[in-house]
Amino acid sequence: MSNAVLSVQDVSVAFGFDKNGNPRDGKQPLQVTDRVSFDIFSGEFFALVGESGCGKSVTAMSILRLLPWPSAKIVNGSILFNARDLVKLPLNELQSVRGSEIACIFQEPMQALNPVVTIKKQLLEVFKFGAVSNSAVSNSASSADPLTIIREQLRLAGFTDPDRVLNSYPHELSGGMLQRVCIVMALLPKPKLIIADEPTTALDVTVQAQVLAVLKDMAEKTGTAVLLITHNMGIVSQYAHRVAVMYAGRIVEEGPVREVINHPLHPYTQGLLAAIPESHSDLRTLASIPGSVPHPKDFAKGCRFADRCSKCAQAPAEIREKCLSAELPTKMSEADHFAYCFCQDPRASRG
Repeated sequence: MSNAVLSVQDVSVAFGFDKNGNPRDGKQPLQVTDRVSFDIFSGEFFALVGESGCGKSVTAMSILRLLPWPSAKIVNGSILFNARDLVKLPLNELQSVRGSEIACIFQEPMQALNPVVTIKKQLLEVFKFGAVSNSAVSNSASSADPLTIIREQLRLAGFTDPDRVLNSYPHELSGGMLQRVCIVMALLPKPKLIIADEPTTALDVTVQAQVLAVLKDMAEKTGTAVLLITHNMGIVSQYAHRVAVMYAGRIVEEGPVREVINHPLHPYTQGLLAAIPESHSDLRTLASIPGSVPHPKDFAKGCRFADRCSKCAQAPAEIREKCLSAELPTKMSEADHFAYCFCQDPRASRG
């Protein structure tokens, strides 16, 4: 869509290419994502959710072409950002987008930060290498003093003693504090988009909530869009505006969070939600999805969820035959909430 900050259109990623972009050793490259499409808008918290191995991180890393090379290659589709296709953008131009216009927050802050350099020096490097433009500075009084800007951002992130944090090394801070530092680092240039790849995986539940609240609050104040990669539907229900559910390299459902949570269309989404324990529920009734996400070399041509799907197992013979064929699932659409499935009537989810 023209007014989207980022528009991912039919992107497919495969592994197994040499440095010249040809199939390695003459073997067929292994495709891990298949025609992934979604749009993200200014100030929006967009979640991409699914089990490990579904292709979420590969999709996120393909946006800035951070996939390992040689080997990985975007074999189809486009990624439109500021009227530019990042797939075709020359590397020197892409470098000016990385960090300044699109920033990343990774899973493990201890690996994202240099262990032998103070937090102050690492945050000042954002200014040193030109990521922070004049337009990113809120007022002329603070423009001459990068440390003033950094202190302000650290306070917004919940630090009551920013100078202590600035003079610390990463090992002197907790995981939650480090992740908030990474959020500040990502937001300093006031990017249009932040890619947050499982940013709270290594944190306990209480700290998770604090970090995500800080990220959402600071992003909303700056109008920054956030692509949140996660497997946690509980986090999605609390913080995201819209969600896309991914399975075996494909988007299987997408829509506003409330719609997807309250009226899931795809059997996979229904299974993910049924597996969430609630404080008032009987754990003996906790559901699970049988089996596991297949390896990319075992991806089916048609519905990739068919062999784990209870709806497919109980469907009439003609529907089950479609599910297990090489035919692609049809799109069930309810305005901006849709899914791809043969055996689910969108009207049935609303009783």
